[in-house]
Amino acid sequence: MEEAQAFQARAGSSEAGDAKPLLIIRNLRVRLGRVQAVQHASLTLYAGQAVALVGESGSGKSVTAMSVLGLLPDPPYRESTGTVIYDDGGGPQDLLTIDRPALTRVRGGEIAMIFQEPMTSLNPVLTIGKQLSESALLHIKGETRAGARRRAVQALTEVGIDRPAERIDQYPHEFSGGMRQRVMIAMALMGGPRVLIADEPTTALDVSARAAMLELLGRLRTERGLGVLLITHDLHTVQQSADVVCVMRAGRVLEYGRTAEVFARPLHSYTRGLMQCEPSLLSRGKPLSMVDDQPNGGVGGLGRLCEVEPNRWVRVYDEVDLPSESSRSGSHPDIEPGNRAPLSSRGSPTTPGPFG
Repeated sequence: MEEAQAFQARAGSSEAGDAKPLLIIRNLRVRLGRVQAVQHASLTLYAGQAVALVGESGSGKSVTAMSVLGLLPDPPYRESTGTVIYDDGGGPQDLLTIDRPALTRVRGGEIAMIFQEPMTSLNPVLTIGKQLSESALLHIKGETRAGARRRAVQALTEVGIDRPAERIDQYPHEFSGGMRQRVMIAMALMGGPRVLIADEPTTALDVSARAAMLELLGRLRTERGLGVLLITHDLHTVQQSADVVCVMRAGRVLEYGRTAEVFARPLHSYTRGLMQCEPSLLSRGKPLSMVDDQPNGGVGGLGRLCEVEPNRWVRVYDEVDLPSESSRSGSHPDIEPGNRAPLSSRGSPTTPGPFG
């Protein structure tokens, strides 16, 4: 309730240039069976901004995103605590506590999701047009079937499908992998969402199709003012597409900051380890580095996410490491678009640091 009131106060501010967050996740904890899959995760997403959740498999990226829309299967899903605040223009609401009909209206209509493998997400016995039209009929009040079909053709055109009026009557198996992923994006756009969650949207694509997909997502984000939550383990994708990066491991946010700053000077040891694992032409013939098996570098306890520099949050396990008394109180990650701090020239991606 306090988070919703704080959101309302901020969203209602009349100060010039005051950006309004679309989605605020605070202290999210998700339990799957006996496993605490997500532990005190926090992030903030603004209109026109792309926030990347990055980490190795099993770090809690997809579970965090699917919790926003209540899509986790039960079982093994047990419970979610914390707050997921979204403002649809009529006031903030906590998606973890609203009733099922209200959540259904948000899904697809306000917050849409692109899943990792489009062939398993599309119905093989229905045409693309019927599947696209279903989304419009569900989320747009008073929409007719003829109107939904026109919207579907327009959506296919927007995502770059050739001959959309003809291909709308084809089936998923008649499209290539890259085209099916474009269809999934078109389906996500049918309800006119304000937030787009993209779960590994380029995993099954070749290099050229991946580049085209990232360009398409970037164009849609700019033209429509979408807030994009990008889930990936590909650091190159993060560098090309994200404004803000949120590094996760074992269900915890370990580092959070502007993408360029995090890649120029990562502060957490796990972030540095991830970057050193990336293959390059210079590493040919040499064994790749491996990240430490222990999520917090061997230090006991969950630690605490603290703003150790302007617009830089790192999970800290020993308060002695904090650079100032003011950062010891901790805070929640919140980086407004356009509020870019100058890159620091101190250190390098391989320079050891105290965090983690």
